[in-house]
Amino acid sequence: MLINTSKKNKIVLSINSLQGAGAERFVLTIGRAFHQLGFDVHVLRFDPKVEFSLDNNLTYHLIDYERYRWLPKGRVRNTILAKKVDSYIAKYIGKPILLLSNLERSDNIFCYSQLPNIVYVVHSTLSLYYEFDQIDDVDKLKSKIKNVYSKHLCVCVSDGVKSDLLKCIGNTDSVRAIHNPTDRDEAKRLAELFIPEYQDYIVHVGSFKKAKRHDILLKAYAQTDQSMSLLLIGQGKLKEDIEKLIIELGIGHKVTLLGFCENPYPYIKHAQFKVLTSDREGCPMVIPEALALGTPVISTDCESGPREMLPEKNLMPINDINAIANKLTQAMENSQQFYTPFDEGLLPTVIAQKYLQVVQYNVS
Repeated sequence: MLINTSKKNKIVLSINSLQGAGAERFVLTIGRAFHQLGFDVHVLRFDPKVEFSLDNNLTYHLIDYERYRWLPKGRVRNTILAKKVDSYIAKYIGKPILLLSNLERSDNIFCYSQLPNIVYVVHSTLSLYYEFDQIDDVDKLKSKIKNVYSKHLCVCVSDGVKSDLLKCIGNTDSVRAIHNPTDRDEAKRLAELFIPEYQDYIVHVGSFKKAKRHDILLKAYAQTDQSMSLLLIGQGKLKEDIEKLIIELGIGHKVTLLGFCENPYPYIKHAQFKVLTSDREGCPMVIPEALALGTPVISTDCESGPREMLPEKNLMPINDINAIANKLTQAMENSQQFYTPFDEGLLPTVIAQKYLQVVQYNVS
């Protein structure tokens, strides 16, 4: 479906960088979908880092955040940057019919923007992201969050993220939920580019950071008979801790760390099943991507995301090593019992049109 305009309307997607995680892949996936719908799509970032192959149909812009670090942190810096960004967009892009702001840095800047049709895309359960339970003055933090996210419309990437945000900012009609898009055709194409050298394995895809709980996964895996090997795809600051734990558990001969893979899809397609053991997620794209490739998924039942995409039998309690070990064992014995069909409502152009409806743009 193409937009019937003689001159393409502009859409801006803002994010800190294009360096390796779910929100970044969301931007590139939804960007391609908007282009397919006939829009002129611009990706604005504040850090030059890139870890993805970039689609030439999108236009990329950089406003280097580092140049503004000398300014006082907080409102002063964000206000000045917002004026800079507004001026840059007016001069080099034009008035957008939709601007999607992604992640904390971008959201804090666009809090002070004067542009129309700004929508925050909220990717995380903020109470867990900011660890409310470990903060003394949580009301002060909630007030700060409310100041930012009450300024514009918000789209949360799952119902769980929406419920959590409403607890922070209060009930409002300006918050809704739209799941992340999954480019099934692209995932299938990339999955055919090579055949992994590994066989009969479990795969986990995720950054080596606390929320992903690789430690729980490894301790649970060590309790199984390890009849399948375990591949870990990702990178991050906890890599050394993970490597040490693998040695301590005596499973080094069964666990392989592949590092960051620009194309993890062949590994996902050929896996017996995919596992997710996170404490928190927003709307993990790795679940529907695996389902699009016909790969079964088991996941922890964290506060948002997995329970909205998987049946109850595929879910495990968080932080429960024994329960996760039992589910891993069941999946190793018969992974197909956890097969789940892909939801076509997650296709990118379907999701893109839902975002247009948020700002009441009529697609004809």
